[in-house]
Amino acid sequence: MNLISIILFLPLFGVLLLFFVPNTKTQLIRRIALNTSLLTFLISLVLWVEFDSSTARFQFLEAKAIYGFSFSSFNFLFGIDGISLFFILLTTFLIPICLLVSWTNIQMYVKEYCIAFLVLETLLIAVFSVLDLLLFYVFFESVLIPMFVIIGVWGSRERKIRAAYQFFLYTLLGSVFMLLAILLIYFQTGTTDLEVLYCSNFSETRQIFLWLAFFASFAVKVPMVPVHIWLPEAHVEAPTAGSVILAGILLKLGTYGFLRFSIPLFPFATFYFTPLIYTLSVLAIIYTSLTTLRQIDLKKIIAYSSVAHMNFVTLGLFSLNTQGVEGSLLLMLSHGLVSPALFLCIGILYDRHKTRLLRYYAGCGRTMPIFALLFVFFTMANISLPGTSSFIGEFLVLTGTYQNNSFIALLAATGMVLGAAYALWLCNRLIYGVIKPHFIHEWSDVTRREFWMLVPFVVSILWMGVYPEPFLDALHCSVSNLISQGM
Repeated sequence: MNLISIILFLPLFGVLLLFFVPNTKTQLIRRIALNTSLLTFLISLVLWVEFDSSTARFQFLEAKAIYGFSFSSFNFLFGIDGISLFFILLTTFLIPICLLVSWTNIQMYVKEYCIAFLVLETLLIAVFSVLDLLLFYVFFESVLIPMFVIIGVWGSRERKIRAAYQFFLYTLLGSVFMLLAILLIYFQTGTTDLEVLYCSNFSETRQIFLWLAFFASFAVKVPMVPVHIWLPEAHVEAPTAGSVILAGILLKLGTYGFLRFSIPLFPFATFYFTPLIYTLSVLAIIYTSLTTLRQIDLKKIIAYSSVAHMNFVTLGLFSLNTQGVEGSLLLMLSHGLVSPALFLCIGILYDRHKTRLLRYYAGCGRTMPIFALLFVFFTMANISLPGTSSFIGEFLVLTGTYQNNSFIALLAATGMVLGAAYALWLCNRLIYGVIKPHFIHEWSDVTRREFWMLVPFVVSILWMGVYPEPFLDALHCSVSNLISQGM
């Protein structure tokens, strides 16, 4: 059993332990879940330490036989390369944070809540490490189930059931076309093994149909305009931990799918549809940035800004050069840190005052100085201030896009200006201004638990912004190999 197997099955072992703990012992349940997730994170760091960044081949390969059956047509094969390594690290990093943020405010069905997050962690790790197309689809869709339960059961308002169904149906319906495409690939090649498929050739007409089928699934997950409506609703109704994992990891499944499957498997169709991706991405960046300026709900502001940032990612991916693709990957990692941190800050306010409407807040800089300092830092990271992780990613994305189409790069750069507008507008309304005692009577700064939850985000964002070399070194060989496959 190698490291991948341990990371995959350790959260399930925690789930098994939780089944033997009585529901009344909530503190013990929380500690078992938290310690299991922390141990998984520590082991995932060993993956990074032992990862060989000088090769593009998949590493830590592990083949699994299920129930003793032998399948000749597809393989239960797991492994990672430089692209999937950091998504696994990000997943194992965020799950303990999700469990910590709900330490006191989740009092109903605590055991089931912890089980949902541990199962979700296993499924996400499987998505990023599985090397079989059919199994990828199985895990890709299975992620919806625990997330649907998290939003529908522990959501914060009355519309949570509607939001959960909207999230589930949008993402599931888009993926039906991908399943049909996978079946078509299987009937042509006789396998769904990813490494074999990388060496297979499809006709130009078939590539176009297959690419569109995969696009229908991945575009909803990103999300791209006009299939982005489910995201703000899901964010607003989800508990804080649900928003953290949704923004941090689930939005990356679509862009990961483009990078792992659409680009290398269908190179002709990728070139053919690049103008479509550029057009949709630029429209999404400008449209959602302008929409963000009109929002009054704190969560919706961050949710719409997430759509803009993720469409920066798609621009870089389809630039099909080293700068653009590596910049997209760094921007995904950065967004997986900055956006969850902002949702945690909003969760801190909501836990105290039970409202997310911006008009009720002002003067937090005087009443919650530590909170204000952290919020300003994450806001600066969100607008890609030099020295933060987002700056490196967006700079490389725009550099890669400019090499292909300078006009598209210019239009995309307007998103940075609009991003600064809505982020600084939010920060100004929240941190400064006159305190409104007739709305909110009592104020309290962040607790010790909340402070130490946010500190790892600060350290990681500064590390990626000031010294991104360790991340780029691990990515470079895998990205170069992927681009050569897509050319």
